[in-house]
Amino acid sequence: MDHAQERKNLSPSHSHVTAEEAAAIHGPICRSVTPVLNRVGDKWSMLIVMLLSNGPKRFSELKRAIEGISQRMLTLSLRNLERDGLISRHVTPTIPPRVDYELTELGISLREPVQGLGAWAMAHIDCIRAAQERYDKAQDEA
Repeated sequence: MDHAQERKNLSPSHSHVTAEEAAAIHGPICRSVTPVLNRVGDKWSMLIVMLLSNGPKRFSELKRAIEGISQRMLTLSLRNLERDGLISRHVTPTIPPRVDYELTELGISLREPVQGLGAWAMAHIDCIRAAQERYDKAQDEA
C-alpha cells in the first residue's frame, strides 16, 4: 500500500457539522445512543449478526462458527441482541429442546452497515497494519 493512501486524513475541519449538532453529539442524544453503538460495535455481536444474515442458526452452530467465543459469552451476546430486538429466539419443544436464533427485521436492517464496515476493514487492513508497525517501531525506539 502506498504512503499516500496510508495518510488519508479525515480531519474534523473538513466536517460540515454545525455548533448545535456538535453540542447535541455530546449531550443527551449521545448518551442515549451510546449503549446501541456499544452493542453494534461489539465484535461478538457483529460476528453473530453476520452469521445469522445467512439464515437461522442453532446455538451449537454459532459456537462452532465463532472461534474463541466461550459458551457464556455467546449466551450473553445472544441475550443482549435479543433484548435489543436484533435477533429472535425460537424454542422447539423436542428432547432436548431445539433453540434457533434468527435476525429480526431490525437485525436485517443492520446487515448492510455491518457488511460495509467489514468491507472497509478489508480494504484498509494493509494501511492499518502498516500504521501499527510504524507506531510499534517508534515505541520500541523511544
